[in-house]
Amino acid sequence: MIQEIYHGNPLLFITLCLLVLATLTQVIYYWVIYGKVAFFKQKNEFVRSDQPVSVIVCARDEYYNLKENLPLLLTQDYSAFEVVVVNHGSEDETNYLLRDLSDEYKNLKIVNVSQDLNFFTGKKFPLSIGIKSASYDILLFTDADCKPAGNQWLRRMAANFTEETEIVLGYGSYNKSGSLVNMLIRFDTTRIAMNYLGFARAGMPYMGVGRNMAYRKSLFYKQNGFISHYRIQSGDDDLFINKAATSKNTRIEIQPDAHTISAPKTSLDQWLRQKRRHLLTGGYYKSSHKIALGVFAITQVMFWASAIVLLAMWYQPYVVLSIVAVRLFSQLLITGKVMKKLSEKGFLFLVPFFELFLMLISPFLAFANMLNKPVKWR
Repeated sequence: MIQEIYHGNPLLFITLCLLVLATLTQVIYYWVIYGKVAFFKQKNEFVRSDQPVSVIVCARDEYYNLKENLPLLLTQDYSAFEVVVVNHGSEDETNYLLRDLSDEYKNLKIVNVSQDLNFFTGKKFPLSIGIKSASYDILLFTDADCKPAGNQWLRRMAANFTEETEIVLGYGSYNKSGSLVNMLIRFDTTRIAMNYLGFARAGMPYMGVGRNMAYRKSLFYKQNGFISHYRIQSGDDDLFINKAATSKNTRIEIQPDAHTISAPKTSLDQWLRQKRRHLLTGGYYKSSHKIALGVFAITQVMFWASAIVLLAMWYQPYVVLSIVAVRLFSQLLITGKVMKKLSEKGFLFLVPFFELFLMLISPFLAFANMLNKPVKWR
């Protein structure tokens, strides 16, 4: 039968072989890598931890976000912790808010940074100052526009630290609405989390998100802070983790009450600008990580391109449709389970369409970054 298919149209037969290869690779990624998140069974019971923690938040002109979210950080159900807020040259009412809150909450530490160093760009300088000002070894990071999903957030994250654990990767979600842009943003956030959490569980951690992650202060010093990438505006979270994380020193925490929640962009244009900033750091990852991520991206394009060509030519349609069904079944099943783990819902059957959109738009965003690099930290 294979000989008959080949002699019918050799070029289309080669395309079919590419489809099979791409599908096989994609299915392996979904079941072997992303499946480690989908079928991850994390203990649900609370672990009483007495390890002191410093929560670090950098803020510039974030009065309204701090007013809403900072009390939620300061009242976490935990015995020994401080919240270090780095006020990075704010020109709004942030100074007055922090002063008032410091009278009410004794575990609030305020660090004022009025100017940057010439050789540091972006968020890295104020974040470094916050880290050096922290009283404790375990550092838990989030952003001013993020709020914890509950008052057990700190306990959940801190409970993962053992003697050999130096990094804990969490999940930062977004507020949910029924708009198409909101669902696209949440799909992209889920997709990224499925990658970095899955690879971490597979023993190859490569990034984390600053909205919700933790590491030891001693690790920061051991890695010489952000020195290896200080000239890059972004990457205070993912580039540091890419350099410092190993299969033995990294754990993940994805219980629903360990998430953080923030407000997403409300327009496609705003989100695409944000997406451009996030794409800047990928080129600085370790070669092994770039290869692992690149193989998935390349075979993803191969899958869709070869499937569309073969179906357009109506070449062995039942064979092609069966192969496509296997890949889409794996994608929807694994992604659906990950969405449930991450408390996401409402867009599962839009996943293939969102995937196609991101696949088509990513080269344009990368090209735009080559022409004009966006600014990350305002």
